[in-house]
Amino acid sequence: MLALLAPILAVILPFLSIFLILLILVQRGKGGGLVGAFGGMGGQSAFGAKAGDVFTRITIVTVIFWIAMCIALLLGMKAREREGLGGFGPGDPPPAAMATEE
Repeated sequence: MLALLAPILAVILPFLSIFLILLILVQRGKGGGLVGAFGGMGGQSAFGAKAGDVFTRITIVTVIFWIAMCIALLLGMKAREREGLGGFGPGDPPPAAMATEE
């Protein structure tokens, strides 16, 4: 099952990674965050007083989902390798079977 999901996860994971990077950059830390560097009021005050708690919870959930997807992709790639499905591309031939000659 994971062998079939591995190509889909390989497409989704980079987008999730970019979302996570942007989510972290929007947050305001002790120094004011990246938003403050561009003259903004900071990530939390720009979105309301309670936005810091919301951003923190969204970040935690996103990180847990990202880690789970990384593990699933790793297991899917191992399953594809075991089944001899080769790479993710449609033109990738499966790896050559090792013939043992006696």
